Amino acid sequence: MKEASYKQGNAQQERGAALLIAIFALMLISVVAIALIVSQGTDSALAGNYRTSTSAYYAAVAGLEEARGRLLWKNPDYFDGPTSPNPGFMPMTGVLPNMQLTDVRYILNPASGEAVDPTSADPANYPDTDYQTEMGWPLSGANVQTINSTYQSASMPGPVYKWVRINPVTEKALNLDVNGDGVLDPTTALLYDPANLDASSNPKPGLVSPATPPPTAVQALELTALAVMPSGSRRMLQYVVAPVVISPDATDMSFPAALTLAGNGVIFYGPTASGSYQVSGIDSSNLPPPSTWSNSLPAAIGYTNPGDYGSISAHVNLHPNSYPGFPLTSSPSPPGYTPTAPSVANVTLRASWLTPATLDAVMQDIEKSADVVINRSANGSDISNLAPAMSATNPMTIVVNGNLNLNSWHHTGFGLLLVTGTLTYDPDASWNGIVLVVGQGVFISGNSGDGGFNGTVFVAKTRDGSNNLLTGNSLGAACFGNQSVCTGFGGHYGSNPGAGINYNNSWINAAIGPLTYKILSFREIPTN
Repeated sequence: MKEASYKQGNAQQERGAALLIAIFALMLISVVAIALIVSQGTDSALAGNYRTSTSAYYAAVAGLEEARGRLLWKNPDYFDGPTSPNPGFMPMTGVLPNMQLTDVRYILNPASGEAVDPTSADPANYPDTDYQTEMGWPLSGANVQTINSTYQSASMPGPVYKWVRINPVTEKALNLDVNGDGVLDPTTALLYDPANLDASSNPKPGLVSPATPPPTAVQALELTALAVMPSGSRRMLQYVVAPVVISPDATDMSFPAALTLAGNGVIFYGPTASGSYQVSGIDSSNLPPPSTWSNSLPAAIGYTNPGDYGSISAHVNLHPNSYPGFPLTSSPSPPGYTPTAPSVANVTLRASWLTPATLDAVMQDIEKSADVVINRSANGSDISNLAPAMSATNPMTIVVNGNLNLNSWHHTGFGLLLVTGTLTYDPDASWNGIVLVVGQGVFISGNSGDGGFNGTVFVAKTRDGSNNLLTGNSLGAACFGNQSVCTGFGGHYGSNPGAGINYNNSWINAAIGPLTYKILSFREIPTN
């Protein structure tokens, strides 16, 4: 009896212990479940915050890219284009901006029923609280103009950035001592000088703050975008940009000759038969008045290595009158001119156009901003098929990474043409603008025709036969001639080798740029 009672009591104790264990297990599971729920909520909140923050980031980038694109004159939404609602919005000199230090331009992008006013003090209107911090004076002391985003007229909703500011940039704004004088100058607008990139003493990205601007410098601009999501997430991003203008001449922001042969040991071999063919440095678009004649005006043929004069002139002298150019000599009254013939000159190029590595980098800039890039050898049909919209009113930038054979292409191209291989030219073809044969640096011609080039042609060798970049600081031996001279195979100029090359400043300016606005720096600005 006692043994049965003992067993019964022991069983009750065990049942009590099991109950406690079950309760503790349930509590533990509940704690884990609650922790998982809280963690999931935290993860969801973090993911949501990340999504909205990332969305705001890309919305601000979209605003920066809209502003960068609309600075280009070829853009259909160009700030000062014929369809612009605010002509004169961007102060321009030609196709380049010429903003004064206190000029400020805003692109506004309000949501439906929303007011966006960067000059307002009301936080609901998205005021620009960064401008005074950067520039040192309030927006009330600036010349402010606004224009709407292109998204305002689009059929689909666009990015939700609120505004983009465009203004000149200073050392103070960038917190960058460009000239190394120990002072962050707030009163001088910075310029971008591509030639300054070559100066080993200046590690800055081409920015200069000179008392007298160098002729190769262009204006640097600051683009700042504010994006605000409906949730309140805010991001402010900033570019510093500068126009990419294709110009090798270190003295006048243009091309120094109708035909420029850059490098060492270059070969020039023109048609041996007399005829209509000529290489002329006389600007066929606008001959300057006699009072402006000078040695700085374009030559017929320019070269960079003084040792190449003899070989070039030996062939030019076969028909000296076919190579007229500058400098001019005055004629008796009434005012007239007598061109120098032959006009063959040792020209000065900016340093970045004189070494294989730096010139190759310039060509990479062109490729990045090109309308059409053909990464293979091509012919005239490829040009016509890939650039059907090319015209006198719509010049294009076309890059052929390979050989280009224009035989049997009886058309006219407009804009900038870059060929990295061999350009085989049919004199029935014409091109109005700039032709760069940079890479293999071989320009050969044959057949007969009546076409020609209006603008300028530049030839330079930066790569060897295996397409490897040349080492050292010297360009190779570029060749302009017939197939036999440049390649060693049979060939000659046709009986009527075309009209040749005629310097034309109007066509050069139509193609010279800006091809794009290059991003010099990028940063995020903290917002409240």
